[in-house]
Amino acid sequence: MKTITYKNTKISFTDQGKGTAVVLLHGFLENQTMWNAFVPELSKKHRVITVDLLGHGQTECLGYVHAMEDQADMLYALLLHLKIRKVVLVGHSMGGYVALAFAELYPDYMKGLFLLNSTSRADSDERKANRDRAIAAVKQNYTAFVRMSIANLFAEENRERLADVIEKVKEQALKTPLQGIVAALEGMKIRKDREVILHFAPYPMQLVLGKKDGVLLYEDNIDQIEETRVELTTFPDGHMSHIENEAALMKVMLGFLKKV
Repeated sequence: MKTITYKNTKISFTDQGKGTAVVLLHGFLENQTMWNAFVPELSKKHRVITVDLLGHGQTECLGYVHAMEDQADMLYALLLHLKIRKVVLVGHSMGGYVALAFAELYPDYMKGLFLLNSTSRADSDERKANRDRAIAAVKQNYTAFVRMSIANLFAEENRERLADVIEKVKEQALKTPLQGIVAALEGMKIRKDREVILHFAPYPMQLVLGKKDGVLLYEDNIDQIEETRVELTTFPDGHMSHIENEAALMKVMLGFLKKV
């Protein structure tokens, strides 16, 4: 783990390999360790950077709301520090929202966009209300909220098969501070709709969705890439394709990186 200081805030990251720069962005309640199974293979031919987003992992909180733009600006500062001018962004869930914000704010830095169990669309009114309920729930019972949130990310039929792995994911999630959780929920709630990027961005783009994703319902998200050049991969499981479909996802990622 390496660190930089950004706006008096410690940012934790890793940097391995040489070649095209690929930044792996984790999701809500996750941290950069979620990519541990992928970095060794990806870094054979690429420069792979992982980073703990604001208020997650070993990166400190910046404020009471971490807007996706705040996360993108932090990522930009990291790329400047690393002297990287072009980057492929791979974002899981909230990491995809950060990647899209970065793509809007810093389009000249983009070389490719890979959205993993993520969406370009803003929260619906119902989703915003759910965020508010989640904020109240985590303040009331932090541990119960985190443990239940993680379990719900996996397809029901995988929860027993992957019980040991899910327990480890919960352990990592419980390292996320309360302030980091609330700031992320507030930030996701106010994020912009960025579907236009999928229609007009000039670089390669890929979307991976899970057919039984309980967080981002498949049918609600499939039409955002109609009449776009975005390539779609559909897995039969839940929101955690990097665990539920690890080997298949690795193939998809390596195939995508050959195109950028």
